[in-house]
Amino acid sequence: MAGHGEVAYTTADGNDYPAHEQTYEGFLALMKYGTIGVIAILVLMAIFLL
Repeated sequence: MAGHGEVAYTTADGNDYPAHEQTYEGFLALMKYGTIGVIAILVLMAIFLL
């Protein structure tokens, strides 16, 4: 088997954690408001289509 050294994610070049965290926060906001929007549409459909 090939010997693999320890992977050092925190010291590797090219890691941009502030950008990663900003992207993740944007993703969470999109999921939150997307879910709220879908629930609102379903509630309105239940009210006006029945």
